[in-house]
Amino acid sequence: MMNSAMNPQAIVEIENLSYFYPPSRRGAAPKMALNGISFSVARGEIFGLLGPNGGGKTTLFKILSTLLDPSAGTVRIGGKNVAGQAKEIRRLLGVAFQFPSLDRKLTAAENLKHHGHLYGLRGQELEHRIRQVLDRFGLRERAGDLVETLSGGLQRRVELAKSLLHCPALMLLDEPSTGLDPGARRDLWDFLKQLRARDGITVLMTTHLMEEAAGCDRLALLNRGEIVAIGTPDELTSDIGGDVLTIHARDPQWLLAQIRHRFQNHASIFNGTIRIERQSGHRFIPQLVEAFPGHILSVSLGKPTLEDVFIRRTGHKLWEDGRP
Repeated sequence: MMNSAMNPQAIVEIENLSYFYPPSRRGAAPKMALNGISFSVARGEIFGLLGPNGGGKTTLFKILSTLLDPSAGTVRIGGKNVAGQAKEIRRLLGVAFQFPSLDRKLTAAENLKHHGHLYGLRGQELEHRIRQVLDRFGLRERAGDLVETLSGGLQRRVELAKSLLHCPALMLLDEPSTGLDPGARRDLWDFLKQLRARDGITVLMTTHLMEEAAGCDRLALLNRGEIVAIGTPDELTSDIGGDVLTIHARDPQWLLAQIRHRFQNHASIFNGTIRIERQSGHRFIPQLVEAFPGHILSVSLGKPTLEDVFIRRTGHKLWEDGRP
């Protein structure tokens, strides 16, 4: 449980947060989306929420962006409570949702101009900021193009530019790489790190991409409404230690039982393949193959990834829902 006193180093403070959606039909129970989660995000941090669809990321994102009030618990942003100070909090936020909120019948520059008006920006100050964000995202030459004529990647850049126009203290990014090619994705990350270094902006993002999650300063792994792990990417993967062996076998269930009996080794099956965590895995492979000739089709060896962390903590892969 977090201390109820405000932490001056944190821009986001979440304490015992729960959220329940109303019953879908009469007599049904409310649907739990978040179950008593607590964590904080430090100022200037790039913080990631990693989890599968249905894990609670979207609900948490909506609460942080003041679209939903918590069912229970407390959420503070910049020391202000989302339940009663949403208007004040919105001035601190830059939000880019997964699905575009642009007016497709306006140009890129017109979208930015109207967004600036919502924050009280006018005249030369607004024009200066529009030029600034257009340049940052390489959009100056497309400023006069209608949004509907832009590619998905360019529309995403306009969306991100819009979220930065009013110089927010906290950027909320929902699956920020949606619609971006690998080159644009790298450019986005370079830009986020520049923002953090130059302006001290804090970034909180949701993602289901391991590569994207690995670039965050810290991560919270969400599964079925609960945080199953939190820490830096290195801290999370080092918790596993050793190597991860993935084995394809003719009869996985039989081989699993034999490995456990002969080597007293913890092993498990995921999607028809046997998975083993073991120190010095490269030395174990010859023993394994020699012990069961003809039963093993292939063996792969790798260092622990965030996917492996998720499997260990939840018993299923990130893109599975964890239900029997």
